[in-house]
Amino acid sequence: MDGEPTSFLDRTINNLRDGWRAIAGTSYDLSTAMARPNLPDSDLSTLRTQMLACLNNKGGEVSARAEAAKLGQVYLALDETGRKRFLSTMAHEFDTDTGQVDATIDAVQLSEDDNDRRDAEYLLRKALEAPRTKLLTQFNALPDGVKFLVDLRAELLRFSREDRALKALERDLKAILVSWFDVDFLELKQISWDTTPATILEKLIAYEAVHAIAGWDDLKNRLDSDRRCFAFFHPRMPNEPLIFVEVALVDGIAGNVQELLDENAPVQNPGDADTAIFYSISNAQQGLAGISFGNFLIKRVVGELSEEFPNLKAYSTLSPIPGFRKWLEGLFVVGDPKILLPAERKALKAVYSKDTGLKGAVKDILTKPDWHKDTAVSDAVKAPLMRLCARYLIEEKRREGRAADPVANFHLSNGARIERLNWLGDTSVNGLNQSAGIMVNYLYHLGKIEDNHEAYQSRGKVSKSSAMRALLKG
Repeated sequence: MDGEPTSFLDRTINNLRDGWRAIAGTSYDLSTAMARPNLPDSDLSTLRTQMLACLNNKGGEVSARAEAAKLGQVYLALDETGRKRFLSTMAHEFDTDTGQVDATIDAVQLSEDDNDRRDAEYLLRKALEAPRTKLLTQFNALPDGVKFLVDLRAELLRFSREDRALKALERDLKAILVSWFDVDFLELKQISWDTTPATILEKLIAYEAVHAIAGWDDLKNRLDSDRRCFAFFHPRMPNEPLIFVEVALVDGIAGNVQELLDENAPVQNPGDADTAIFYSISNAQQGLAGISFGNFLIKRVVGELSEEFPNLKAYSTLSPIPGFRKWLEGLFVVGDPKILLPAERKALKAVYSKDTGLKGAVKDILTKPDWHKDTAVSDAVKAPLMRLCARYLIEEKRREGRAADPVANFHLSNGARIERLNWLGDTSVNGLNQSAGIMVNYLYHLGKIEDNHEAYQSRGKVSKSSAMRALLKG
């Protein structure tokens, strides 16, 4: 609408268009090159011509950049239907030449000596390189071209769910990004209210994926003197955080996120803190999904904090349990006999009087939005929910032997121990919907991280505290 403020995402796209328009050349007329945003069939021949021009590299490096910029301009001008057709054209028509692949395989098999075989194997590797891969890498030379490709993969992840050709293109792009985003290329930077550019601070608000940042005051509170925030950046994306972690410096292991984020809470002296609480880790770029560097981030941040604050004795998370409620709902569907123990049934009977009996009592109670505010009801469901949550985190596994909960799998893979469950640790709407308000602390014991990591990776062994083992028994 007229007069509506432009988001930073819109500004980014506009800046990209302006920058690439200059590289494409003033003579380039987007309206004649590609007039219709939905990319109808009659426009596809023009698109193919542009893609071929981008591959030919006639005229040297400057010309190649101009052709890539023209092609990028086309993509940015399309709507969602058009972008999907654009990517489908790239996936289908610029795939590997199967005839050439078959011929080079035959040449390898018919090689008469080692030298012939080496030559044939080289030609086979070249034949297996799809032209679309070269098309994708052409954007790397453009300003913000890497960010463009990251966002392109984010779209491919959506589009490719029902299209195997687009899935193949997505895999090609992921392979490119994996090589570009090796952890050795990343830069760890501390985010500060006073020194970090406002454009990056604005992106933290938008990208926060665990505990939504309500606004500038909330963000300022999270960057106060007893807080730290660190992010990984890539040299080719200097203004875009890839992943960031928010840390609270406190006394003892925190168990309630609302208290931790209370803007009215007094600021503590960080030098007196004995515990660093990692309360939010957010992947900022959807297009880098499946390219993991979160474990390196935590280890790097622990190193930074231990050097700055030698009094720190413990490094712990305060984490959500996003899969618990969904898993719990599944238990009710199948009628798991271990949902309630005798003592738990007795406690529930005192507060739940429906004629239907206790079968589904917990499920029914959790459907009420304010159930946690009724002390009697909350006390009655605490024991079964905490026990079942411990069971979920410790015993429930995916087929490959990894923890069913994605956050648990992340921290266990990094070498953490499941330390403690926190009753009503997150009473936000999201916290209640995901995990009945329960939060968990994963403890990073510096001397045992590698052992825990190896035990989990090799044998699926979950490191857990004695308190968690006790909860599991009920």
